[in-house]
Amino acid sequence: CLARHAAKAEIRRVLIRFRGHAADHSLWGGDALLCPAMPELPEVETVCRGLARALEGHVLTKVAQRRADLRWPLPPRFRQRLEGRRVIRVRRRAKYIVAELDDDVVLLAHLGMSGRLYIRAGTVAAEPPGPHDHVVFTTDDGTVVTFNDARRFGMMDLVDRDALDRHKLLEGLGPEPLGNDFNGPVLSAALKGKRTPIKAALLDQRVVAGLGNIYVSEALFRAGVSPLRLADSVAGARAERLVPAIKTVLLEAIEAGGSTLRDYVQTSGELGYFQHRFAVYDREGEICVQGGKGHQVRRIVQSGRSTFYCPRCQR
Repeated sequence: CLARHAAKAEIRRVLIRFRGHAADHSLWGGDALLCPAMPELPEVETVCRGLARALEGHVLTKVAQRRADLRWPLPPRFRQRLEGRRVIRVRRRAKYIVAELDDDVVLLAHLGMSGRLYIRAGTVAAEPPGPHDHVVFTTDDGTVVTFNDARRFGMMDLVDRDALDRHKLLEGLGPEPLGNDFNGPVLSAALKGKRTPIKAALLDQRVVAGLGNIYVSEALFRAGVSPLRLADSVAGARAERLVPAIKTVLLEAIEAGGSTLRDYVQTSGELGYFQHRFAVYDREGEICVQGGKGHQVRRIVQSGRSTFYCPRCQR
């Protein structure tokens, strides 16, 4: 009986997981099992750190462009403009990958829903490209970086460094949540007068850049703030608690290598493990880690996305 109960519980948990992600993202093709989750900030940061180790200081000796477009058309002379350029720095802005080149041009990229970047060296690098390997970069030391995107929701663009902040995808973004410019007073000012739930406000990229559904749920739990609370009422003391909670949750995820919900894979191929340490996300019906016996994590849907929280711990 115990085994049967455990099996039913696991089936229920799997169904909850897919139901939650089905609410979070459009089901292109109508198959939830084939719909990957959008990588969140810690995942993108993990990718950028892996790319920095592999690319910074190296010249792109060969760029294989295997199709003309991803989500949007690749820029004219994409391959020619990249070949022979040295990568100066790789960093992240919100959920975008920013690779600065030695000619003051920036390669701007986004993983989309199913995009992956693989780093290969040695004999592995010589393997032929797969059907969804759309752009392949080779450096002067033989390292191969491959952008694979089955659904082609990712993007790449080339931008003058001086015009980067004015790019249509970056213009208007709020402060970086891990930066010194993001603090309690800044968040309070951004939330002032907002009559939307605090969770929706934090997902607004104009308020703070790069936050996603998973880590907003986790940060609100850490700060003891209900996702149902109006954003305007969070300004002040609650915002002072919320900012360090956001930073801590993100830093813990980055340290763990990012979560691996759905098909996200680090650039090294190593899977992250932060998903096993979620306090509320994807834990509907389970006992709250702080509230104790009799207090369960609840799941609601806000703006078409799953929200997980503890009604007792979050006010």
